Amino acid sequence: MKETVENLVNEAIKDLNVFVSDAFIDTEEGKKRFNIVLDSEEVIDLNKITEASRIINKIMDENESVMEDADELDIFSKEKGEE
Repeated sequence: MKETVENLVNEAIKDLNVFVSDAFIDTEEGKKRFNIVLDSEEVIDLNKITEASRIINKIMDENESVMEDADELDIFSKEKGEE
């Protein structure tokens, strides 16, 4: 799953100096959520995560089958210091 998402979005978000670190599905409060975790060599500020999210949302809308019928798409950044 991570590799599929990387192939779809990394090229589109590379100018923001961010990349896909992980992609996974979990369930919270009965809702299936598709998570995309972004990382960077630099700190990812709110503006950058917002811009990346816009790009990724558009790509994921065009590739709905990748999301495996998830109810929600959640895009967030790794906190610095996480492995």
